[in-house]
Amino acid sequence: MAKQSPAKIKKLRGEAMRAAAERKAAKAASKSSEYHGEADLDAYAEVDGAWRELGLAAPARRALIDEGLYKLSDLRKVSIDLIKDLHGMGPNTIRILIAEMKKKDLSFRK
Repeated sequence: MAKQSPAKIKKLRGEAMRAAAERKAAKAASKSSEYHGEADLDAYAEVDGAWRELGLAAPARRALIDEGLYKLSDLRKVSIDLIKDLHGMGPNTIRILIAEMKKKDLSFRK
């Protein structure tokens, strides 16, 4: 097999780099539309009213909704450890949830 010329090597390298950049851009575009699309945020907005009233941050509200927890009384079904492990649950959110549950005389599952 004959050795390729430097020009041919440069051309092939450029094509490979452009193809990789296109794949990376397509992957980033699919992720951003999947996670940050208008439809997704609208779907959360329809069901996060109870969490919004408590003043929870958006990542915490989305995490609770993804777990199927739509109101404060739903938290009785789960343990505090599960809630703490959810993405978006910070110390402030945990404090708010515990305080509100105490006000309503509710407790987490043991």
